[in-house]
Amino acid sequence: MEESRFCNKIHWFTFFFSLLVIWVHSANAETYLGWRDDTHFLFILQNYVGNVAAQVSVPGFFMISSYLFYRNFSMDRLIQKWTTRISTILVPFILWNFLYYMGYVLASRIPGLRDVVGKEIVPFNLMAAGDAILHYTYNYVFWYLYQLILLILLAPAIYFVVKRPWLAAVAGATILWAIGHGYRLVYLNLDALLYYGTAACFAVHEKGMVEKKWNCRRMAAGIFTAGIGMGCLWLSASGIRVVWLVLFRLLIPIALWLMTPEGKLPAAKSWMKDNFFLYAVHFAIVRLINKTGAEILPPTVAVPLILYIFMPLFCVSLSSLMAAVIKSYAPPVWRILTGGRNS
Repeated sequence: MEESRFCNKIHWFTFFFSLLVIWVHSANAETYLGWRDDTHFLFILQNYVGNVAAQVSVPGFFMISSYLFYRNFSMDRLIQKWTTRISTILVPFILWNFLYYMGYVLASRIPGLRDVVGKEIVPFNLMAAGDAILHYTYNYVFWYLYQLILLILLAPAIYFVVKRPWLAAVAGATILWAIGHGYRLVYLNLDALLYYGTAACFAVHEKGMVEKKWNCRRMAAGIFTAGIGMGCLWLSASGIRVVWLVLFRLLIPIALWLMTPEGKLPAAKSWMKDNFFLYAVHFAIVRLINKTGAEILPPTVAVPLILYIFMPLFCVSLSSLMAAVIKSYAPPVWRILTGGRNS
């Protein structure tokens, strides 16, 4: 496919995955209603959307990030790749974690906001700040960026493995075996390594297949892959649950990519490209809406249901407004916050 269409497809997929991430964090049935027999359908709905269907979002992010990293990779470009990721990933990771920490420090000292953030008074000192920055203590969603940083640091080892298909196959099988038996690494998530490594293999060995112009055969391949993914989801209900869930989350993003005709996607709007900013602020917006709403809105089933359904719309609208203001009045701040994305 043409480069412009490839980039546009990437923008659409990252935006779509961003919407799914918002639903992952938007569950509000218990906040509004508590556990009641007459509202179980709302719990079931939010559990299926947030904990099953929308869980393909972060694996999708890992795969897109990996593919773009290894798309034109060679070891002589390693330092260049690492250098660019310092400004696009590491600096925003540090800054956003610090901003969330300071937000909790201030909010926990204001009686009206203390209930919204759900924290006792947060200590304000160098040790607490360092812990918040290094361990994303008050910015939970940045666990993804933490994992991504570790995976980027492992680039030489990952590239060594994926360059050798037989070794990559053995590594993938070993990771699945380890996941199935409950083994864990100290810092790195094995499933993140699997998603990231799989996309790296595609970037190194199957770039033509990934970027080939859409046709009916790609649609058929996507449907077939989606069918296998849904079969894995069904198998996860019994047996080796974690492994089948991981495979489901791996296969569905691949299937969606194969099934989506890039030629029929309209050009992504500018606000659709602000996905990093949306990812960074959405959790605070979701929590503010749900906590505030639970205090002032009537405790009926309709209220949390409507808020849940339209939460991505609320988050996109508010984050786009915030982004527009920052871009207009403080462009350098925007560049630092987003790592130079869509400046």
